[in-house]
Amino acid sequence: MLSALVSLALAFALAAIAQSPQHVLSNHPELHGIPTIHESAVQARRILNLSSIATLSTVFPNHQTVSTLENRPEDLGGAPIGLIDYYASCDPTPCEPTILAISIATNFKNARAGSNVTLSLRYHPPIDHPPGDDIYTYSPANLPRFSLVGYIESIPGHEVRKYNTDRCFFKRHPEAVAWRPGNAIHESWWARLVVQQIYWIGGFGDRAYIGWIPVQEWRGVTQEEVSNARLVGEHGYKKNRSPQ
Repeated sequence: MLSALVSLALAFALAAIAQSPQHVLSNHPELHGIPTIHESAVQARRILNLSSIATLSTVFPNHQTVSTLENRPEDLGGAPIGLIDYYASCDPTPCEPTILAISIATNFKNARAGSNVTLSLRYHPPIDHPPGDDIYTYSPANLPRFSLVGYIESIPGHEVRKYNTDRCFFKRHPEAVAWRPGNAIHESWWARLVVQQIYWIGGFGDRAYIGWIPVQEWRGVTQEEVSNARLVGEHGYKKNRSPQ
């Protein structure tokens, strides 16, 4: 009898362990208290506003003539590459990252050859953040991250002048003034990532939304919402939702 009870308890324990990873990595339909898609869009826009460095990714073209000085391998066609890059959230479209494109850089070569582009970001809590509720509060696996999918377009000169793109960008990246358009080092130009799709992972699936955010929702977030939003670890953050 005791042996049977032990076997039954062990079976239940193993079943719980088997279900646990799926429970925290996906949105279970029976869970309540998960942020809405709009709330997740606000959080993502907040991260875009707080940060200024992200991973820009493109795909090497199947056929492209490159300088022999680059010494590029011949079999890179279709291979993705991701490199960190500067960006800033500037007017008139703060939801579409402004980028100082360097023509010689690999990602911008790939973009000119027709590659789609993704910009991937993750949230970094303040260094002086308060203690977490548990060991998972500030775990990178439980913190928000997302990718913006789209394409690179040049910002016309009249728009650069009207909205003072230089000032906005160099406020976040003062050292980048050395590469401003017209510099003597490398050819460069102002560009923006035109966002077409947003994939969001807000954290563990039992407490955060995981999935696609419609671009209309992304663009519809107001600057007031971005300014008022607070993420875990920020001063003023309130945990007003909890998984059930």
